[in-house]
Amino acid sequence: MIDAAFLQGWVGRSELRHDVVTPAPIDRLAALLDHATPPWRPGVLPPLGHWLFHLPDARQSGIGPDGHPLTGGFLPPVRLPRRMWAGSRIQFHHPVAYGAEIVRRSTIASVEVKGAPGDEKVFVTVRHDILDGDRVAIAEEQDIVYLGDAPRSTRPDHDGARPVADAVRSIAIDPVQLFRYSALTFNAHRIHYDRDYATGVEIYPGLVVQGPLLATLLMDHFLRAHPEAIVTSFRFRARAPLFDGETFDLCQVGADAGADLFTFVEGRGRTMTASVMAAS
Repeated sequence: MIDAAFLQGWVGRSELRHDVVTPAPIDRLAALLDHATPPWRPGVLPPLGHWLFHLPDARQSGIGPDGHPLTGGFLPPVRLPRRMWAGSRIQFHHPVAYGAEIVRRSTIASVEVKGAPGDEKVFVTVRHDILDGDRVAIAEEQDIVYLGDAPRSTRPDHDGARPVADAVRSIAIDPVQLFRYSALTFNAHRIHYDRDYATGVEIYPGLVVQGPLLATLLMDHFLRAHPEAIVTSFRFRARAPLFDGETFDLCQVGADAGADLFTFVEGRGRTMTASVMAAS
């Protein structure tokens, strides 16, 4: 049984992390997305590029058996074996130029326990403010979900055909792309690169595609069609996992001022939904 009152003691905890925006991680992201000329403005962080900075730096002795840093420091010590990035809501207030010294101020906004005893899920929301000087350039609310031993459902959210979309691109992610993104974000979660662990311990049918990679692919899908757009907000929700080698559609519904985005797998439905707002 999870002690919800104990975990509530982490609400309000905060930490500061410092970094400098350099072009190298952004160039590597462009390479991963297979761009010769990426569809974003030069010299500033592209939308979601802040995920490539303030990376985790836990000592090797502080890594758990799943490859994640152990909880109990900044994040609450949830004693459940699975941890997933379930979604985010992001506001882009000001552009961040290369060379900027940025600070990420992270705060535990909420901790919520759901489900019956023995089958609980714990939802932790973390507020991240990316400060460029004395102003908040990017504000993000990140939802993390902790799960028990049963594997997440891969059932579709509907059994019908793919919803009508204005722009569709079909792709599949291979293990090399998964490894490159894990390296780019210093993410050691083993479900993304260790097939024996992913299938034998966490009982997935294959390597799991990273949630932020899928969100980045959806953002990239939008920017390919609207390279001049200035993104002001983005949100995404992971609905079901996607696996290496699985063909899926990147879909956009709407115009350059705002669009709904989703990934769609034949026979399983939408695995991630998102929305973006932009100014021309």
